[in-house]
Amino acid sequence: MELSKEQQADLLDCLLETGQQLLESGAEISRVEDTISRIAKAYGARHADVFVITSIISISLEFSGTDFVSETRRIYSSAGTDFNKLEKLNSLSRVVCNNLISLKDFHASLSEIASMKKPFWLILIGSMLAAGSFAVFFGGSIYDGVASILFAIEICICQNYLDKTKVSTAASNLLISLIIGICVGLVCRAVPALHMDKILIGDIMLLIPGLAMTNAVRNILVGNTISGAVRLIESLIWAGALAGGFMTAIIIIDTIF
Repeated sequence: MELSKEQQADLLDCLLETGQQLLESGAEISRVEDTISRIAKAYGARHADVFVITSIISISLEFSGTDFVSETRRIYSSAGTDFNKLEKLNSLSRVVCNNLISLKDFHASLSEIASMKKPFWLILIGSMLAAGSFAVFFGGSIYDGVASILFAIEICICQNYLDKTKVSTAASNLLISLIIGICVGLVCRAVPALHMDKILIGDIMLLIPGLAMTNAVRNILVGNTISGAVRLIESLIWAGALAGGFMTAIIIIDTIF
């Protein structure tokens, strides 16, 4: 498939957008690089050099003759977890590779996927179930589970608000854990039947960057050492901020009471 200069630029933009959405949805680095390379070759690129880390996507394509195009995109947002988007992007990449669609339709499909948002009520229900279940699983009473569920609602509200700001993930974790820790401590002091540690265990599970850390280790094991190391360091910083917030809250509560 021969592409004009304008089409090559459009293809490059679609590839960068695909890579960015995959990264932001929680895809591992190897998946992002492989998907971009396959799509580029399906549209006629003779060779595709793709370099991806957590904050940068760099693509260089070679077409027939002396046609070369290259572009780099800086990724500012932190990786999230959206398996619905990942599934849609994977399906789109398979459609593109098996049955070429126009670049206009490709871009329209990417825009449609990008506009998809997880319903807040669904996140809320999942968080409530997870927090309450973990609190009881780790030895808490039913009352601890109910309290953990109520604080899970507070966590979701805080996350929803902070996501609309430019606060970093580490700062967000620190702030949320501090607020939740203080609130849990005050409630447990007022209601001695509740166990602060069990409630915190249930709620902390909602904030631990488990997928990011798992993908980081996986990237290191498959050879993407730089990307894996960067993501692992980020995950440890996020976890450290989380622990720091809860520890500070516990110290404040113990000092006051």
